[in-house]
Amino acid sequence: MQEKIMVNDALSMVKSSLSTYATTITECENPSLRAAFQQIRNNCEASQYELFKLAESKNFYQPAAQATESEVAQVKSQLQQ
Repeated sequence: MQEKIMVNDALSMVKSSLSTYATTITECENPSLRAAFQQIRNNCEASQYELFKLAESKNFYQPAAQATESEVAQVKSQLQQ
């Protein structure tokens, strides 16, 4: 399997896991279990960022263009209404 495919698959799996952890954390009543899930999520986020930087450095992944200041201001305005 090509390295690009493997890295992108890994990124996709980690992003899916992060979504699952977010849902689990918000629905977890037990403080100790919630803290454990939060720590796992934090580690997962760190791994995702390392994978992202690897993919970006090898031109496997091209992030979206950054929003302009006016686009950011527009979104902020919409969210504050």
